[in-house]
Amino acid sequence: MSNEEKRGFCTVRVGHLTFGIEIAQVQEVLRPQHMTSVPLAPDIVAGLINLRGLIVAAVNLRRRLGLPALHGQRPSMNVVVRGSDGPISLLVDEIGDVVEIGDEALEPPPETLRGPARDVIRGVYKLERGLLLWLDLDRALEHVATTTAIDPRAEVPARREVATAS
Repeated sequence: MSNEEKRGFCTVRVGHLTFGIEIAQVQEVLRPQHMTSVPLAPDIVAGLINLRGLIVAAVNLRRRLGLPALHGQRPSMNVVVRGSDGPISLLVDEIGDVVEIGDEALEPPPETLRGPARDVIRGVYKLERGLLLWLDLDRALEHVATTTAIDPRAEVPARREVATAS
């Protein structure tokens, strides 16, 4: 084999799709965690987890990709990644292997691929066991950053006084 550049990926499964997250972006992999829901959060934010004292948002990758929810099956695994605003947990169906792949196996996403999945794929690697979709974390998480941020210019509703009978 030549001295080509290889990339390391942590592989995860979401539905029937296998994604690769660059190793440098992965902080850790966790078993299912207790999660606290967040009222009025976007649909893709499943809740918050306590990561050794650090509160981290958990993003449901199934919802981000527009895939149906799993009902009555095993709980999601957590892949904690280093986002631009700090750690974020991605909820995935399964954790796979760590693989190193040369760029000669990389193809651009096909033009026929439509929908949310195309928005978050940087490329596709052809492997012996199938295809590995290279997950673009920045694009996958951009909706989280823009929809969960609090705008300090937003108008806060006035508090209503309740009249009491004396």
